[in-house]
Order: sequence, then structure tokens, then C-alpha cells
Amino acid sequence: QVQLQESGPGLVKSSQTLSLTCTVSGGSITADNFYWTWIRQPPGKGMEWIGSISYSGSTVYSPSLKSRTSIFRDTPKNQFTLQLSSVTPKDTAVYYCALGGTDCSDSQFECIYWGQGTQVTVSS
Repeated sequence: QVQLQESGPGLVKSSQTLSLTCTVSGGSITADNFYWTWIRQPPGKGMEWIGSISYSGSTVYSPSLKSRTSIFRDTPKNQFTLQLSSVTPKDTAVYYCALGGTDCSDSQFECIYWGQGTQVTVSS
């Protein structure tokens, strides 16, 4: 079965770049018709879609975060990475990587498999 695991630092200073990696097992990030997505949940708020990379390597980002976001993959390692630059305390959240048959931009429920999430705190 497909498993996803987020990794990266739990504390980042304001103005720095947040970098998280999702390691995938039980499935290939290049498998046809799969989309690999980053979603976050700030404390006390709902899920917020960040962006996605497709099986072909194409990317799409939330308009509100696009200018600060980069998602890329390392296919030999079966990993994909989120980089979010110029972070502020408003970027504090639990960050999840997830898999679905779409990019999950319309609904989080389109993502079928999820990592456990990782807490990232941005200090001022």
C-alpha cells in the first residue's frame, strides 16, 4: 500500500525558507494519473491547499501562495519537496503531503492517501 512521510525542521524563523520533503513508499511518484499534493492546517483553522505536482512533473499552486511556493521532485528517491519562502508566523501550521487522482485543489477529500502531518512553527 502507498505510504507517505513528511520530514523537515519543525521550527523556522521569519523571512527564512520552509523546506519539507515527502518520502513515498509502495507507489511511484511517476505513476500515470497520480497527483502529489501539499496541504496545511493552521491552528484553529481548516485545511488550506498549497499546491501539487503531477505524475508528469507539472506543478500548480494556490494563487495566494504562488509567488512564494516551489514544489519539485526527486524521482530516484521517490520524493517530492515543498519550499515556501519568506515565511511569517501566519505560515505556522501542520503540513501534510497527500496523494489523489486529482490535484485535490477543489476538495481535500479528493486526496486518498495522506502522511501523518508535521508541525511547523514560524517564530518572529
